[in-house]
Amino acid sequence: MATQVAILMGSASDWPVVKETYMTLKKFGVAADVRVQSAHRTPDEAAEFARTAADRGYAVIIAAAGCAAHLAGVLAAHSTLPVIGIPMPGGVMDGLDALLSTVQMPGGIPVATVAIGKAGAVNAALLAVEILALSDPALRTALNNHKKTLREGVAKANVELQAELQRM
Repeated sequence: MATQVAILMGSASDWPVVKETYMTLKKFGVAADVRVQSAHRTPDEAAEFARTAADRGYAVIIAAAGCAAHLAGVLAAHSTLPVIGIPMPGGVMDGLDALLSTVQMPGGIPVATVAIGKAGAVNAALLAVEILALSDPALRTALNNHKKTLREGVAKANVELQAELQRM
């Protein structure tokens, strides 16, 4: 399968969280390229990557960054592909600054923003799969199966809870 998702991190230190994105995509059989690009330290390279991403076959860009977290916005400014931003935990505000700077994009430059940290990393992958599933029936089926598994897990947890409550 062709690589359809690009995952960019502002720093290699983001990998322990971003690995969740990569592994979730892999679970769905979606290939991804992972790179370190910085909106501030390698701005020309980041902009060039975004400008040429569609021509190279990417359909979605996922960008993870902390603190000022401008990577997703920079990429979105230079591409018409959907960009999903993952705010990274850490820093003085423990990721709140990254969340706000990722979600508060000016009109005309959209960035889909997910939760801070690992939950956001998983959700970024799932959102990318949902986007790709619009034109891929096999991915749509895989997503339906994923949701079914989630429902079954909750139902099982409830049965176990009710049994515990009966023993009290």
